[in-house]
Amino acid sequence: MPDRFDATTTTTCGYCGVGCRLEAHARDGRIVSISPALDGPANHGHTCLKGRFAHQFTRSRDRLTSPLIREGDRFRSATWQEAFDRITSELGRIKDAHGPDAIAGLASSRATNEDCYAMQRLMRAAIGTNNIDNCSRVCHSPTSYAMRRSFGLSGATGTFDDIDAAGAALLIGANATEGHPVAGARIKQAALRGMKLVTIDPRRIELADHAVLHLSPRPGTNAAVVLALAHVVLRDGFVDHDFIARRTEGFEAVEQLVGLYAPDVVEEISGVPAGDLEAAAHIYAEAAEASILWGLGVTEHLYGSEVVQLICNLAMMTGKVGRLGSALLPLRGQNNVQGSSDMGALPDTLTAYRRVDDEDTAEAFEARWGVGLSRSVGLTIPEMFDAAVAGELKAMYIFGEDVAQTDPDTAHVVHALESLEFLVCQDIFETETTKYADVILPASSFLEKTGTFTNAERRIQLVRPAIDPPGDARTDFDIITALSRALGHDMGFESPEDAMREIAALTPHFAGVTYERIGRKGLLWPVAPDGTDAPILYGERFDLPGERGQFAALPYKEPGDAADAEFPLILVTGRRLQHYNAGTMTRRTANLELLDRDWLEIHPGDAERLGVADGESVEVRSRVGQIEIEARLTERIEPGHVFTAFHFPDVRTNLLVGSSSDVNTSCPEYKVIAVAVRPASDRAPARALAATA
Repeated sequence: MPDRFDATTTTTCGYCGVGCRLEAHARDGRIVSISPALDGPANHGHTCLKGRFAHQFTRSRDRLTSPLIREGDRFRSATWQEAFDRITSELGRIKDAHGPDAIAGLASSRATNEDCYAMQRLMRAAIGTNNIDNCSRVCHSPTSYAMRRSFGLSGATGTFDDIDAAGAALLIGANATEGHPVAGARIKQAALRGMKLVTIDPRRIELADHAVLHLSPRPGTNAAVVLALAHVVLRDGFVDHDFIARRTEGFEAVEQLVGLYAPDVVEEISGVPAGDLEAAAHIYAEAAEASILWGLGVTEHLYGSEVVQLICNLAMMTGKVGRLGSALLPLRGQNNVQGSSDMGALPDTLTAYRRVDDEDTAEAFEARWGVGLSRSVGLTIPEMFDAAVAGELKAMYIFGEDVAQTDPDTAHVVHALESLEFLVCQDIFETETTKYADVILPASSFLEKTGTFTNAERRIQLVRPAIDPPGDARTDFDIITALSRALGHDMGFESPEDAMREIAALTPHFAGVTYERIGRKGLLWPVAPDGTDAPILYGERFDLPGERGQFAALPYKEPGDAADAEFPLILVTGRRLQHYNAGTMTRRTANLELLDRDWLEIHPGDAERLGVADGESVEVRSRVGQIEIEARLTERIEPGHVFTAFHFPDVRTNLLVGSSSDVNTSCPEYKVIAVAVRPASDRAPARALAATA
């Protein structure tokens, strides 16, 4: 019998941050099927329906296959030379007229480490600006900020194996079985074996059915809940005073602060019964080993970064850090949101989060790259949009991000894109964002490229091409390095592996990283020069001056938005199992048959009060915009709250999201949006409406 496949390629999934290893089977230049790699260190032979089945997008008829150049209101096909000539001419003109800081770039957290490294090098060395950012800004930048301040490094303290070794776990603001299905399955399996799981979420997520306790706090009150847990830990004698004395600083101020957050006080703030708060604290503190996992339900708030610091406080109070089974595990959203930031695709840091204004670091990169570098911190994504509207930012190069669909305050984002003199988009499909481009460059999917991803565990894993990009499309790495040469800065890379060699040479935490050492199991950074990696961080010391963990005395503060008479409900946004982010890939697969629209979850009591019927089209209005969407009644959402996803461009959910963002990182407050809901008029179909701001 002839082989079913021409070739099978082992690679790493390009959907969520779990980092499943996959076997991609190809025939006649197309992906035929995908199966999980049995030796995948994060997935252990499992995968979800996105990783396994949502691959048909790679040969979708509407893939971009040649460069496009705008002429008037339309795009025409162009050669690569024409596209590069147009880009270099326009960026050169703007740079000469307004300086390099009039140009900004966005790297893609769906792309490889090597792609993102090349992108930040292009912006810094070829353009001359630190105006470079990536989508971690709008998801886990609060995690990075908080963990660096508390412990020293911007990453999980352990791996998914800690779930199996834990006697208890707190899962806060993460619907893991839908957003990170393979990790969610590991949590479920651990709970079925006897691990005591506590879920903390405004919705009754699936894992709540497997938990020993579920807490449903009001959106925006996470800080009060964590402070109450710390209060009980202190009050009931679970503090590890020896660990605190030997390895931390600043506990005295926290000790005084948490005294103010007795469970009965926090019940009034959060709506969580005092007895449940006490029980949750005891479950975590009494376990010999216990882990804490969290997601965007923690970070995407006005004080998200402060809540992550409070989570770090709780771990240090109990000494539950640096041991197998006692890990802090942020569930990263996109496949390489960890790596894109590790690679320096941020406005204030180079690789491994070293400041752009640190002289020794900057000089090392200058020597390697042969150019002078700016020491001025660049613009974050929200600052870029503000600067574009103000007329200060003239051009953007957006690589693999659909900001007009996924970023908050959509009307403002669109205004910013329309205000630019020149916009380059590099992507695999036309998107809401490419509508505003002057040049569109056809790029590659994760199944068509070489490089590495870094998953939510800090695990660097190989990505290998199973097929070629379609038509005249090129790999992202080839596009970025070729464009850099056209702009006058030759990076000298012949392959992504060359880029990784440079990363290792310039970055102590990656000193021992090579493709050969990564192999099939990956490497967890930091990686020593001899290739020794670090599955568990902080076993003996923290990576801060003095090697001591830093407590942070941060009180609860009110969220940025609140329900009132005009907007009586709180909207929370999130993901569905069948789709991924803006749905750019998954909506072009058979997954669309499993879920073909977004809908609004509303509690039956609220629906009755508002006169909303199940399946009816409703108008959802916030302080900045409105949409129309189908309503579905469910008791998984608490009264006073509604929930929807953002996978479909015909329902522009982010029109409802305002400009409120995390106080330290500018991560948008997607999770607390005051809205009004009412039945839609008969003449208005379910579609996105113009913003009312």
